[in-house]
Amino acid sequence: MSRHVHGLALYDRAARRGAAQVISQYSTSFGLASRLCSPAVRVHVADIYALVRIADEIVDGPAEEAGLDATTRRRLLDALEAETEQAMVHGYSANLVVHAFARTARATDFGSELTRPFFASMRRDLDPVEFDDAELREYIYGSAEVVGLMCLRAFVQGLPDDPVRDQRWEAGARHLGSAFQKINFLRDLGEDYDTRGRRYFPGIDPGTLSEHDKNRLLDDIDRDLAIAGEVIPELPNGCRRAVAVAHALFSALAARIRRTPAESLLTTRVSVPAARKAMLLLHATTVRGRGAVA
Repeated sequence: MSRHVHGLALYDRAARRGAAQVISQYSTSFGLASRLCSPAVRVHVADIYALVRIADEIVDGPAEEAGLDATTRRRLLDALEAETEQAMVHGYSANLVVHAFARTARATDFGSELTRPFFASMRRDLDPVEFDDAELREYIYGSAEVVGLMCLRAFVQGLPDDPVRDQRWEAGARHLGSAFQKINFLRDLGEDYDTRGRRYFPGIDPGTLSEHDKNRLLDDIDRDLAIAGEVIPELPNGCRRAVAVAHALFSALAARIRRTPAESLLTTRVSVPAARKAMLLLHATTVRGRGAVA
């Protein structure tokens, strides 16, 4: 089949297939949701996810397991950011994951205004000191909210400009990303605290997390999910069901965390059973638009 495709088109296809492999290997929930996107949107989401995942693996995953110290991992992260910025300018990278991401960034019209906060938050994880409230907001914006904004650029590609709509959808994307990140903080509480010495929530010692503090954090997450949920029926058909599934999965996670004793979160990573995920997927496929754009 490849003999009919040559040059940059062949390279683009190889890069995007590589990005699709990253999401299929690393993510159950995100991958499940993305499969409900239209083919054009799904490609962009996979490209975005792949770069985000590779950066995360430099910080916490295989790079750390391979014995690279924090200084070396910081250099690798800096190099990845520099390569990404260059690729977004020129439309090419020798790194297939970066190449796929850059092609999506150029096609959907975002650039370093979103990638720089992301890489800044990734670097922040290499220096595990306590956050204050302002630092946590900045970290969540860079590590999660901008990823939602990147995906939103893919969702609205080809739609006419509408500043009022775009502002509302951007707020929804940011609240959804914020909710996802804070839920993951609670899911990974034990590993982050015991293994990496991280304390994300200001004024809260994960080793003595109380029910009161857990529920206070979950109340904040529920507010984020509620704000994001208001926007979902307005989204285009090409992404609406996928976002509904992601929202439903993380809402179910939040509910399960609320039912889990606070002290158990240090030793238990809460998850949604496969059967429940299937039910949420089925329900989300019935989500209808409210004045949504096709």
